[in-house]
Amino acid sequence: MRDPLAPAVSRPVPLPAATGAARRSGRRWPVRLLAAALLAQMAFAMVTTALRQTPTIDEPVYVGAAAEYVYAHRLRHNPEHPPLGKLLIGAGVVLADPHVDRDFTGDQGRLGRHLLYESGNDPWRLMLWARLPVIALTLLFGLVVLAFARELAGDLAGSAALALYCFSPDVIAHGSLATLDVPAAGFVLTSAWLVWRARRRPLPYVPLAGLALGAALATRMSTLPAVPVLAALAALPVAAGSRRGVRALTGAGVFVLAAVAVVWASYLAVDPRLRWAPEQHVPVVHGLRGLLVRLLPFPEAYRDGVRLQFGLENRPWQGFLFGRVYDGSLWYYLPAALLVKTPLGTAVLWAGGVVAVARRLRSAAPYVLAAPAVLLAAAVQGQRDLGVRYVVFLPLFLAVAAGCVLLSRRRWVTAAAAVLVACTAVSSARTYPCYLPYANEAFGGPGRTREWLHDSNVDWGQDLGRLAERLRERYAGQRVWLVYKGAGVPEFYGIKSADPRRVPVAEVRGLLVVSDSAAAKATGRLAELLGGSRPVDRVGHAITIYRR
Repeated sequence: MRDPLAPAVSRPVPLPAATGAARRSGRRWPVRLLAAALLAQMAFAMVTTALRQTPTIDEPVYVGAAAEYVYAHRLRHNPEHPPLGKLLIGAGVVLADPHVDRDFTGDQGRLGRHLLYESGNDPWRLMLWARLPVIALTLLFGLVVLAFARELAGDLAGSAALALYCFSPDVIAHGSLATLDVPAAGFVLTSAWLVWRARRRPLPYVPLAGLALGAALATRMSTLPAVPVLAALAALPVAAGSRRGVRALTGAGVFVLAAVAVVWASYLAVDPRLRWAPEQHVPVVHGLRGLLVRLLPFPEAYRDGVRLQFGLENRPWQGFLFGRVYDGSLWYYLPAALLVKTPLGTAVLWAGGVVAVARRLRSAAPYVLAAPAVLLAAAVQGQRDLGVRYVVFLPLFLAVAAGCVLLSRRRWVTAAAAVLVACTAVSSARTYPCYLPYANEAFGGPGRTREWLHDSNVDWGQDLGRLAERLRERYAGQRVWLVYKGAGVPEFYGIKSADPRRVPVAEVRGLLVVSDSAAAKATGRLAELLGGSRPVDRVGHAITIYRR
């Protein structure tokens, strides 16, 4: 009831839609400015890193296959990974305009080496152009992180999530390489976000979510475990009404058909006739695995790729964790490696974010947490303990979850989150420009990562160019003995060296240069050589120079 003593006032006139939109836009300009700044620094970090790194172990394989797809339209090489990610890399290869030998007949490792070092191309230039599409995709996925977290918990949460993503050393490291890990993870995140949006508007978001998941499946087969989870979530928005079961099946069907269509389209883009002649032996897969492979609604080349992945899992692999060399795999390897390679501020916010989503956003929890949980469960069962790149989807999904900590409006929570994000930023900046060997401060920083981990966690062959510079600047004219674990060609970078493992130990005198991945698991003659040498220099936290 109106107070009779209150002065008469006229009813407020509603603002025109354009004016209301302008005000909302005005309130959001600081968020947009911050997002632009964060993405700009991430772009700077990735591009400058890409400029300095020589090819890592996997990159020449992908770049060689990409060139073959684009120029020769053959599906022969690297069938263990589907074509889409390599087609994106191939877009950069085309812009580099390299000389390509379309009749090359060697294996996939030789194919990449031939393209980079034996065909008259400049590997520095070619690798940069091949990496740029992945860098661009990585930046776009940052916008998905921002949008997802903002829709769940507001602008402040979106900004915090984007900051964690942009300062993630693992995302920067692998987002600046011509590899498939970050693209596949980003497509899964995009699919989960679109499925979340489909709760209110099934059309067009259910089909779009299916297309995004199809892009993930067409990039890496390791994303297959996410299909049932996201398909079930895609069925929920259309399951209302009296014909709930039929509607749910329809929603899931549209989602899956869209994903399947993308996979087929990626193979048809390479070869419209789908000619399939694998360069390597394809193992026979029996039992339940074999049945599941046969039921996959994909081209035969895709199914053979899955069989090759199972074959790789059956090989005898050797791991290295916390100074221990072991055969096979450890179920706790990936959690332990993440403990080393995740910034401390990020780890705290991840944990808080999972709790916040589970307690305060229960309806959103499956969309944020289910897919990464299933993918993590599948990854820890793998036999290749080679790096946290196998779970690089976690920094994406958990950044979204971490932003939801700010659902609490308590000032101390906001202040603590700001401090933790700042700690992450400082820790990330300290490792620049060597992001691959990052370790957090609790484990001594990137200078000590080699004591705990190996392979793509530390030394993936990326610092051959830096080694060449160091040898020219400080050790010109000295005898060099080199044990290099990588895909680069030392001679191309001006490194004149010999393999110390091929001569008697007594003849090895001068500089002994060893990749840390090789030193971590050294046995036999190499272990004897290292035992009689003293370290005198380090290159990029990945290669150690000894003197004998």
